[in-house]
Amino acid sequence: MASYILLMAVTTYLIRMLPLVLFQKEIKNKYIQSFLYYVPFACLTAMTIPAIFFATGSIISAIAGLVVAVFLGWRGKSLPTVALAACIVVFVVEMFV
Repeated sequence: MASYILLMAVTTYLIRMLPLVLFQKEIKNKYIQSFLYYVPFACLTAMTIPAIFFATGSIISAIAGLVVAVFLGWRGKSLPTVALAACIVVFVVEMFV
């Protein structure tokens, strides 16, 4: 068990340390800069989307909540507003499904 924790700690450290050591110069390539700009969004999406569909009791309520969240986010609403509205929609749809 302790070896797993140590392995995870070393892996996490290496992931954070290696880019700082290997890329000491400023990245000037526009393609790489644009790629690195979107990496956090892609990672967040990859972690969030599966959780949306498995966190509810029904796929229908998950899709309804996702649609409301995307619509409100697209309209520029704040994160608490989007999250609360999506939760309310999921709750209401779950009551009828």
